[in-house]
Amino acid sequence: MFSKLAIRNVRRSFRDYGIYFLTLTFGVCLFYTFNAIEGQGAMAYLAQREHPAVSAIMMLVDIFSVFVAVVLACLILYANRFLLRRRKRELGTYLLLGLSQMQVSKLLFLETGVIGLVSLGAGLALGVLASLGLSALTLSMFQIDMAGMLGLTFSVKAAGKTLLSFGLIFLLVMVFSGIRVSRSRLIDLIYSQRKNEVLKVRSLTWSAVQLVAGVLCLAAAYATLLTFGMAIAVAVLPICIPMLALGTAGTLLIFRSLSGFVMKFVQGRPNLYYRELNLFTLRQWLSKVHTTYLAQTVVCILLLLAIGITASSVGLNNTIASNSGYQAPFDITAQNLSGDEELVDFERVLNEAGFDTKEKLAWSCTAVFYYNDPQVTGLENASAALRVSDYDALRLRQGKPAYSGPLPCKADNLNEELTTGSLGLSYVLIPDEMAQQLSPSRQVWSADYLADKEETEAEIMDTIRSLDVPFASWITTRLNIYQDLMGSKILALFLGLYLGFTFLLAAAAVLALQQLSQAADNAGRYALLRKLGAEEKLVARSATQQVALAFLLPLALALLHSVVGMKAANDLIATAGKVDSVASSAVTALVLVVVYGGYFLATALACRRMAKSTQ
Repeated sequence: MFSKLAIRNVRRSFRDYGIYFLTLTFGVCLFYTFNAIEGQGAMAYLAQREHPAVSAIMMLVDIFSVFVAVVLACLILYANRFLLRRRKRELGTYLLLGLSQMQVSKLLFLETGVIGLVSLGAGLALGVLASLGLSALTLSMFQIDMAGMLGLTFSVKAAGKTLLSFGLIFLLVMVFSGIRVSRSRLIDLIYSQRKNEVLKVRSLTWSAVQLVAGVLCLAAAYATLLTFGMAIAVAVLPICIPMLALGTAGTLLIFRSLSGFVMKFVQGRPNLYYRELNLFTLRQWLSKVHTTYLAQTVVCILLLLAIGITASSVGLNNTIASNSGYQAPFDITAQNLSGDEELVDFERVLNEAGFDTKEKLAWSCTAVFYYNDPQVTGLENASAALRVSDYDALRLRQGKPAYSGPLPCKADNLNEELTTGSLGLSYVLIPDEMAQQLSPSRQVWSADYLADKEETEAEIMDTIRSLDVPFASWITTRLNIYQDLMGSKILALFLGLYLGFTFLLAAAAVLALQQLSQAADNAGRYALLRKLGAEEKLVARSATQQVALAFLLPLALALLHSVVGMKAANDLIATAGKVDSVASSAVTALVLVVVYGGYFLATALACRRMAKSTQ
């Protein structure tokens, strides 16, 4: 009997469970997607080659997953409190009909179980699709042909970890629900909806003082961050703690000042204050600002973390990617560091060992570096000299024009994309004939493959390992560099998106549940407005406007925080390379629109439905 009643209650109250179910499904999807990265796209490529970055990334994902599970557990417990509040009258009715508190707790236990099973199934199904999208994203970031690496996969390990984590969370929810019901009095359950919150209007002077104090606190926090930079401001505790304290206090004071400041501001404009239902909308929203400014502050900080972490991870990923061209212009580079003793004919050695360079290489070039003699070149502070013909051959292969400046010339201001891997040399360009007056120091042989890159590289490396040649241990390949870059890019992108989505989900869900709770409390007031002659569209618009104010104000302040934070973060990232702020901003905006905008739309529709259903 209880099972049928639980299923019927869930089906009947699905509108009340909608945001709760959405939050659970997104949480399960997020948790599964990032715990299943081992078999996705580029990670699978690295795992097949036993790259050391795989174990490091998976270890960090496991650590972050514990933190994410705790955040989601707190969020789900908060959402469950909202549901219990919405259903207090219904639960009190069950007690009046003769059910014991133990039986009501059992009913809630079964309902939570049904919701948990449905959300786990939907979340895992959505997680499989999200894993495919994340896999496609990672594959698109790399300039390597990984045909066949993209496809739908199901990770049993990630699913097991998800079931275990959320099973424990749902068990906690069931226990706390039972305790909450067992401690509630019948009269409190029956008359819970009649408890109203009193609007306390604050003086304009006090609100203005709080607003000014909040702005000053934020200005001091911003100035500290921009003056010392992200690295110092975050790492040095005597700077970090006051900065964070000022930023948090400033945010809190601004939200606390809104109730008095906005009310007086709008009341001073009668045409706006008395237009349509603005008076009702404003007072209903401000009545909750008194008791929710702490939550608004938390939501704003969560949004700041979500925006900052997501944008920084994408920006750092693009910076790493922009450096890959410098590190790997050619498929393979071998260096003979004993060029002063013996010069090697690389292609002859490979051909004699059975590797046909004409059939398997599309291009190759041997560049000889000479010891720099200032008496010959006329230039000091350089350890090597390079013939301009060798320099031009390497540049032309990259589609760049030949050098046309004066010779000899220091290469300090020239593009040094000469090899795959770093030469570690400061050199000067010299005319070819000048090289006859200098002594060779090292050889650098570079080549591009003609056929399949992985097969060709495996064959050429096997050939070199079988030989006793001076360049065997000084070989760098584009594939190896890209694999290292993959590890860094995946680490920056995956962990950043993981935390960014988690914080964004938490912020959006908290706001959605608050607004649904407020809409439920306003049900009687909406009915009264209709009796007073208010049009249906004005009532629905008022409900939507309250949701918009609740969602947009924390977002506006969080965006202001993130502009300053990203300026400091980009300055730090720029030390490693060029920052693509456009790409990071676009990706962050897309994430905000999808997650935060989706919650706003779902909440607005639900609140409009509640306002319309009350008569």
